[in-house]
Amino acid sequence: MDIKLAVLIDGDNIPSAYVKEMMEEIAKYGNPTIKRIYGDWTKPHLSKWKNMLLENAITPIQQYGYTVGKNATDSAMIIDAMDILYSAKVDGFCLVSSDSDFTRLATRLREAGMKVYGIGEKKTPNPFIVACDKFIYIEILKNQSEEEVNPTEEKSKSTKSNIDKITTKDIKFISATIDDVADEDGWAFMGDVGSLLQKKQPNFDSRNYGFQKLTPLIKSINEFEIDRREDSKGHFKLIYVRIKENQPKPKPKKQSRGKKKLISKL
Repeated sequence: MDIKLAVLIDGDNIPSAYVKEMMEEIAKYGNPTIKRIYGDWTKPHLSKWKNMLLENAITPIQQYGYTVGKNATDSAMIIDAMDILYSAKVDGFCLVSSDSDFTRLATRLREAGMKVYGIGEKKTPNPFIVACDKFIYIEILKNQSEEEVNPTEEKSKSTKSNIDKITTKDIKFISATIDDVADEDGWAFMGDVGSLLQKKQPNFDSRNYGFQKLTPLIKSINEFEIDRREDSKGHFKLIYVRIKENQPKPKPKKQSRGKKKLISKL
């Protein structure tokens, strides 16, 4: 069953260019039954949003700035989120902002048992990212949109600049995660690997590296090998991954001196 989502958008902090792609992305995780965007609609910088609100059935919430330099939009969005939470009309929230001011809100919603998805630009501070169950970068949606418009053309410079390179740190992170869920032979079910990667790092997404799915991303890394197996009924292909035998496995955590002494005494 689809979970019901409340989509709350910080209009002062998010560009309007990819709202259509953003709403399509949100639909993957649930049914957006509440869609609101907050801002001072008397300001000219929000004019680009106006045409898109009707097309995507997003309700604009007017919030005047009471004091220069203070963001009243954040407060209005937080108050609404808590009202929606206590109304028990939704199962989760999608907070669309690149502002770290929503970190505590995301944490509080998760404490109440809500699923929390975040969407923002790559400049989003890490505290807000890790406070969400999953965080999606708008730049990913921008890349997808450009590829759909020009699927056969070479990727533009802007698209290339938005794609992250796979680093040694990334490979070590994936290796450690595979090792965490692997069986005695070192094989790990790809679904379990993907779930744990997401839990460890909410903004981990294969699309950050230019791959639509996790399997092609891991397949592109020489340190890993993939095995496709049929299920017990021979209907579906199950994908497993392991670290290649000639590759160093993640080192186990060192025991403290106190623990070593206790073990030796036993």
